[in-house]
Amino acid sequence: MSTKTRAGWLAGVLAIGSMALTACSAASADPSNTGGPDTADGNGTQLSIVAFSVPQAANQAVQAAFAKKGDGGGVTWSESYGASGDQSRAVESGLEADYVHFSLSSDVTRLVEDGLIDESWDKGPTQGTVTRSVVVFAVRPGNPKHIETWDDLVKDGVEIITPNPGSSGSARWNILAGWGSVIAAGGSEEDAKAYTTKLFNNVVALPGSGRDATSAFLAGTGDVLLSYENEAIAARQNGAELDYVVPDSTLRIDNPGAILKDADPKAQAFLDYVLSPEAQAIYASFGFRPVVDGVTLPTVEGANDPANAFPTPSTLLTIDDFGGWSEAKKKFFDEDTGIITQIQVETGKSS
Repeated sequence: MSTKTRAGWLAGVLAIGSMALTACSAASADPSNTGGPDTADGNGTQLSIVAFSVPQAANQAVQAAFAKKGDGGGVTWSESYGASGDQSRAVESGLEADYVHFSLSSDVTRLVEDGLIDESWDKGPTQGTVTRSVVVFAVRPGNPKHIETWDDLVKDGVEIITPNPGSSGSARWNILAGWGSVIAAGGSEEDAKAYTTKLFNNVVALPGSGRDATSAFLAGTGDVLLSYENEAIAARQNGAELDYVVPDSTLRIDNPGAILKDADPKAQAFLDYVLSPEAQAIYASFGFRPVVDGVTLPTVEGANDPANAFPTPSTLLTIDDFGGWSEAKKKFFDEDTGIITQIQVETGKSS
């Protein structure tokens, strides 16, 4: 990526952050921007993608590669990106979509329950997952606060940024990773609740989405950003000055993708391509961990070790350790009774 392109990306990120830390970052892109063939003759197909904010650049690279395949010829895109929960609710309310790419499986199952997506969407080899990452700590260059572990986050004077669990899927992964680190170390649920309360006491900003949170951090807010590994890598690829730490205990992030029941047939062809080793290698170049076997990993610019970009943490939790998203959503994030929801209210961090 050229210096000019990186500068433009970073400027755009900072602009988002300066507009509103808590705003949803939904955006519509020119449907002709993915490099597909000219559709002026009327033979093309326009597909609509609705997704969470973080994978936009990676998705567009995969869309451009798909356009060069037989099934992708003539395909152009309309796009909407924003906080995962907000995007799911928008589709439920009528926003057009052929393919959705969300942060949480619960944001897909909402649309299953509404009759918009088939119940079998997660029955394939990857169980509906199309991109994967882990929760990391993004820190200032040189890591001046020496943040290496979850315990370091709750020390006095450490200022944390994380997206708002009320709107952002990435926030929910972040918070469960912290909670899970306590349980994995032998702590009780009361210990985990006490830890998470301390964590929220150190939170200084709750932006609306993962991308907005990155924007706020790059604009100078906070000492540490709870984020996806791929988001930290992408920021560094585009010239941002930050370091990141993969903690010894973290949570694997599985991002789902699905097609709508009334989608154009080419949407299924696109999903099939997304799950191919070729497309997964493209995602890997943007910092996502592959979800299928047989992927030839590229050198990943921006990773701590570009030649070995995806180290295996000592303790790698999955959402199954929390009973799956259906149970975790009710237990931790229910609007009235969720443990995390209540902690946010008690610490004054509910908005």
